[in-house]
Amino acid sequence: MSECIVRLVAWVMLALTAAPVLAQSSDRVFPAPPDGFDARRDGIERGKLELVEYNSTTVGIKRRARIYMPPGYSRDQEYPVLYLLHGIGGDENEWARSGAPDVILDNLYADKKAVPMIVVLPNGRAGKDVTARDSIPKQSPAFAAFEQDLLKDLIPFIEKSYSVKANRESRALAGLSMGGGQSLNFGLGNLDTFAWVGGFSSAPNTKPPAELFKEPEQAIKKLRLLYVACGDKDGLFRISQGVHNMLDEKKVPHHYNVISGGGHDFKVWKGDLFHFAQLLFREPKVD
Repeated sequence: MSECIVRLVAWVMLALTAAPVLAQSSDRVFPAPPDGFDARRDGIERGKLELVEYNSTTVGIKRRARIYMPPGYSRDQEYPVLYLLHGIGGDENEWARSGAPDVILDNLYADKKAVPMIVVLPNGRAGKDVTARDSIPKQSPAFAAFEQDLLKDLIPFIEKSYSVKANRESRALAGLSMGGGQSLNFGLGNLDTFAWVGGFSSAPNTKPPAELFKEPEQAIKKLRLLYVACGDKDGLFRISQGVHNMLDEKKVPHHYNVISGGGHDFKVWKGDLFHFAQLLFREPKVD
């Protein structure tokens, strides 16, 4: 068993002993993705996935991120941006290695089911000499520090280097597991920066629901989309369910996707990206 899996198992066990698991819901808000949604197709246009470096004043070093540009990317057009975060055992390569984000999005564009967007796949561990091999206590400050790296360094770099729309209505933040917790924490804590937020199987780094929604009226006013999802067989299911319950209590509109039989894995997270991407950057409906 790999070190990162051992750490994740330990973390799940710790989370389960910290609080009882709530009754699991069988609600299915979204259908399962169709067969082949994550398989590379022939005969369609494809986007480009590249590796870049940016200067992080937060950390004091150059840091890396992967950037996906949609098919036909042009400087003559401005694009919205999705910042898509990895889990505790990953880095800027995890989504590209295991989640096929470029393939999923290429297929959605070919079917005209998503708004063309740039996707940024950063390293959510903002620290010097900190890697996925380090202990969780050593990694935790670096994951927390990524909030400032994201806001002060990475977003300005993207908006300077690529043809993007530089406003909150054109920025989305989502992630899986640890990155799901970061996305809820940072996204809901910076509603002047992000209007679209998603937490996929969010981990115990997620702030308690009462802290996430200190001003629910602001979330109601400013959020264009809040997507919370988790597999009902995931050991961390109680985290997402707790967020959902608080959202219902505070009457904050959101999508809650419980994946029947879903575990803590990329089969679930690929499906989340498939659904989440189709909801992003849509113009509000006019009655």
